[in-house]
Amino acid sequence: MVRLRRRWALGLLAGGVSAAALGTTDPVLGRRRTGTLARRQPPPVEVENRAAGEPWWPPRDDRCVDDRQRQIQGYASTTSVAPGESVDFHVAVNPGGRYRISIHRLGWYDGAGARTLLTSPQLDGEPQPVPPADPVTGAIACRWPVSWTVRVPDDWTSGLYQAVFTSADGWRACTPFVVRDDRRAAALCVVLPVTTWQAYNQWPLDGQIGKSLYNGFGATGRTDPAARAREVSFDRPYVHEGLPTQIDRDHDAIQWLERSGYDVSYASSLDLHSGRLDPSRHRGLVFSGHDEYWSVRMRRAAERAVAAGTSLVFLSANSVYWHVRVRDDADGRPGRLVACSKATPDPEQDAAGPTITWRNLGRPEQALLGVQYNGIVRDPQPLVVRAADHWFWAGTGLADGDRIPGMVGGEADGVSPDHPHPTALTATVLSASPYRTRYGSHRVQNSHLYETPQGGLVFASGTFCWAMALNRPGHRDERIVRATANLLDRITGRDAASTDRAAAAGVARR
Repeated sequence: MVRLRRRWALGLLAGGVSAAALGTTDPVLGRRRTGTLARRQPPPVEVENRAAGEPWWPPRDDRCVDDRQRQIQGYASTTSVAPGESVDFHVAVNPGGRYRISIHRLGWYDGAGARTLLTSPQLDGEPQPVPPADPVTGAIACRWPVSWTVRVPDDWTSGLYQAVFTSADGWRACTPFVVRDDRRAAALCVVLPVTTWQAYNQWPLDGQIGKSLYNGFGATGRTDPAARAREVSFDRPYVHEGLPTQIDRDHDAIQWLERSGYDVSYASSLDLHSGRLDPSRHRGLVFSGHDEYWSVRMRRAAERAVAAGTSLVFLSANSVYWHVRVRDDADGRPGRLVACSKATPDPEQDAAGPTITWRNLGRPEQALLGVQYNGIVRDPQPLVVRAADHWFWAGTGLADGDRIPGMVGGEADGVSPDHPHPTALTATVLSASPYRTRYGSHRVQNSHLYETPQGGLVFASGTFCWAMALNRPGHRDERIVRATANLLDRITGRDAASTDRAAAAGVARR
C-alpha cells in the first residue's frame, strides 16, 4: 500500500523534496545514499502555520447582519483562484456608507484558527437590489457591480479563505473562497464542497424571496419545499452573516490536518468538476465536509482517481447523493449555476440523465464509497467499533463492541446489501452503530474502508461527527484522532512517529 508510485515521486521532486530524500548515488563514495542526509523541505502549509494567527470571527457577534435588513453582504466572483489570478468582490451596504474588506486564511496557527493577510482601504458602498427569481428555474443571480478586486499574491498559501466585510458602524458579514496551488503536488488535496454549500443557501432568508434547492417561501412566509429552486447561483451572498451550512465541519478538518503537519493543498468541488484539480497529482483527496451534490464530471474524476490508485477520504456522511448539472452563467462565466431538479421529468435533462439521486440513476453512491446514506439521526448515538484488530484502529486501545460516545449524528451511512459494492482487494466494516432515524425507523451506521487492486484506499466515515471528533473542543476524541492519523499516514507514507511529534507540538504550543 505504501509503495512509491513513479508519478508521486515526480510530484515530490516538483514539490521541493530533494532527490537525496528518495535515495541517490553519492558521486564521491559511489555508494547509495539514504534519505537521512537530505534536508527535508517543509511543505508550504507547515511554514504558513508558523506565522502568528488571530481569530477571524467571533463565535457569535451581535453585529452580524440579517437577510431582512442586509446591513452589509457580499459574494466572490469565483469559488477558487490560484496565485496570479484575481477575485472580485461584490458588496452591498444598507444604508450606503464606508466599509472595509479583510482577507483571512483559515488554518491552525497555534489554535488561533486564522491569519489576516490583507485589508482594503476604505471603500464606499451602496445598497444593491435583490433580483427576482428566474421564473423557470427559481435561480436568484445578483448583478452587483465589482466593489474591490484582489490579485492573489504568489506567496499566498493554498487554503480556505474568508473575505470579511465590515461597515463603518460595525456590521459584519463574510464570504468564502479557495486559493489553489496549481504549481505543486501536495500529498493530500482537501476538496471543499462548494456545490453542497450553495445547494443549501436560501439567500435571502427573508420570508419572501429566498430559494435553495430545498425550500422557497410560501404565501404565509414559511419555508415551503414546493417553492424551491431547481437551480441556484453563486452570484449571491450566503444567508445572514455569510457562513455556508456545515462549513464548521470543514474548518474542524482543516485545523486538525494543519495542526498535525500533513502536506495539504486545497481545491473546490467545482475544481474537481472542471479538471483544474487533477487527482493523479496527489496521494489522496480528502473530502472534508458534507459533500452531497456531485456532477457527472466530479464522479468520473473520482472514479478514475480510484482506478489509478489515488485514495479518497470522506470525513462526513451522505456524500455523492444528488446528481447535479453545473452550468455557465448567462454572461458565459463558467461554473456559476448548480441545477438539480430532484424529480422526473427533468425539463433540462441532457445526455447525463435527469438530476435526481445517483442511486435512482442506477449508479448508487455505495459503488464508489462502500456505504451510502441511510438516514437522519434523531439523537446522537455512540459509534460501536468493529474490526478492532485492523491497522486502522491500531494504537487506540479499542476492542470490538467498544462505544465512542456522540459519534453518530446528523446524517449516517451504512452498507446496503441491495446495491453494488466496489471492486476491492479487501473491504472492512469498521463500525456497526444502531440508531433511530428522525422518523422512528431503526438503522445501522457503518464506517467503511476498502483497498483497491491498484493500491489506493477509500474511507467513508459514515457520520457527520467525524471531523468534530478530530478538533472541536468538547468533541475531540483521541481514539478517532489516532485512527484517522493511521489512515492518512498509510496513504501518504508518513511514519506514525512524525504524526505523534506534530500532534505533541501542536498541543504544547496551544
